Amino acid sequence: MTIPNWITFSRLLGLPFLLYGLHDPTPTSRWVCVAIFIVAAGTDWLDGYLARKLNQVSDLGKFLDPLVDKLLVLAPLLALIELGQVPAWGVFLILGRELAIAGWRVSQTQISGANIWGKLKTVSQIVAIALLIAPLPQEWQLPSIVAFWISVVLTLVSGAIYLLPQTTSSTVLDRQLDVKQEKN
Repeated sequence: MTIPNWITFSRLLGLPFLLYGLHDPTPTSRWVCVAIFIVAAGTDWLDGYLARKLNQVSDLGKFLDPLVDKLLVLAPLLALIELGQVPAWGVFLILGRELAIAGWRVSQTQISGANIWGKLKTVSQIVAIALLIAPLPQEWQLPSIVAFWISVVLTLVSGAIYLLPQTTSSTVLDRQLDVKQEKN
């Protein structure tokens, strides 16, 4: 395993602490959770940078990185549902998109990296989760929930953009193969 892949895997190590800190949170434990979350999220940038810089981009990294990102995002969102800060159906939309993309990726022969919409989705999710975890004053409650809904919308848009061109090109390719088979 490469250094970038180890860094990707290391993001998982913060999750138990994050979930524990959000189980029965105090203002102090929330700030600790924000720090853990931001450090873990920061390694997402670091592993990608190092993979490119060290020429260690790998199929394992392209598979592992989005999987770990999903866990890093979904774990605190589930805790935030339990705390009554976000609605379950909003998180379900994020989860549904992530499962659809993961399921689609499994059937692909070549794994592609994230596009700009996937990166925007990830950044918006990180910002929203950090705002929601932080014990901010009451006037930050509305901006935090707005950030959450923006991340939900970007999650759905990025999923549609990811799947639709692929589906269209797959359909065209399938039709071309069908025509060739009919001629034979």
